[in-house]
Formats: sequence, C-alpha cells, structure tokens
Amino acid sequence: MIIDVCADIACPWCYVGRARLAEVPEQRPALDVTLQWRPFQLQPDLPSMGRNFRTVLEERFGGWDRAQNMFDRIQRMRKEEGLTFDFEGIKIAPNTADAHRLVLWADEQGVGDAVATALFEVYFSEGRNVSDQAVLVDCANEAGLSVESAQALLEKAEYAREVQESQQEAQQRGITGVPCYVFDGDRAVRGTQRAGVLTEALDVAVVEAPADG
Repeated sequence: MIIDVCADIACPWCYVGRARLAEVPEQRPALDVTLQWRPFQLQPDLPSMGRNFRTVLEERFGGWDRAQNMFDRIQRMRKEEGLTFDFEGIKIAPNTADAHRLVLWADEQGVGDAVATALFEVYFSEGRNVSDQAVLVDCANEAGLSVESAQALLEKAEYAREVQESQQEAQQRGITGVPCYVFDGDRAVRGTQRAGVLTEALDVAVVEAPADG
C-alpha cells in the first residue's frame, strides 16, 4: 500500500499531519505501507532564498497579530504530537523547491521521510532557512546521507522537473492545499486529520484495492 504524501516543508499543518501519519503504519503492522513524498509548493513564486517571514505574513494575513489565531491553533495541536513550533524564531519564508528536490533524492536512498522530518524540525523548531543549501545538506547528513552527494545534487537541476510535475499533477487532481494524503492512488484525505481518520482511510483503501491477478 502506497500513501502519497502531498505536502510542503514550509506548511505547519503538514508538519502536524506528518506526525499523525507516522502512527498509521504502527496501527497496521501487518501491512507493507510505503510513504511516497509528493512535492507541493504553497508559495512557488518566492525568491530562491525566500523572503522576510513577517513581510509575507503581512501580505497574507495583514500582520503578525492577525496570524496569531493560526499560530494558537497549531500550538494546541503540537502539544498532542510532541512537536515544537517557534514562530518568533522564523526569519525567512522559504522557497522550498530545493528542499523538495532533496527529499525526492533521499526517497530513492530510502530515507526521504527522515529528511523531510529533519527539514520540518529545523525550520519550525530552530527557524533555520530551508532555502539555504547549507541547511539542506545538514539535514541530509543527519539522515545518514553523504554530504558530498547532497551538495552535488543541489548544485545541479536534478529533480526540478519532478517537483514541477508533482505540483501540476496535484492541481489536476483538484488538490489546491496541503496536507493531502492519497491512499493507493485513489482515496484522498485532505487536511490535518487525526491518526484514527487516516487509519480508517487506509483500511478502506485496502478493502477496495483490486485483488492481484
């Protein structure tokens, strides 16, 4: 069973959703569940090194105070999942194209989920700029990947086309926001759902999956 994870590294709801999704395979240990990263950029037009976080909030919400309701809701959720969000520490709203390229490459090495999780953590917990290639390389290294190979990947355009195609495919499926999880290529669950909702969707997808042969 493949679960397509449509998400963006700079999306706090995706970070919470990822923590909840991690519980699903644990609930169904007899199933061979593979999480497959599907890049989705919420702000693909940001400069390559990102923009000032508060400026972006001003344009999107009308200022820091108006964004506080969203921050408060996320902080309530993060307590349940044991996550850390330090919105005061975030200085840059990143362009996540390179982060997505890195995760796709890491996926082929079997550690895509570990790299994605590391990127979420350094951005939301430490306020590091995940547009910065040095930060991306640190996250790859944390997941056990070669620093030299990660640097070589980021210096080229590898996986750039795949990132764009993933965005286009999501839009064709009617996915306009993230997180969104697609079970077995068919059943989509949108938004930051409870682990129980995701497990139920997995169970339904298994029942509805065509029999081999």
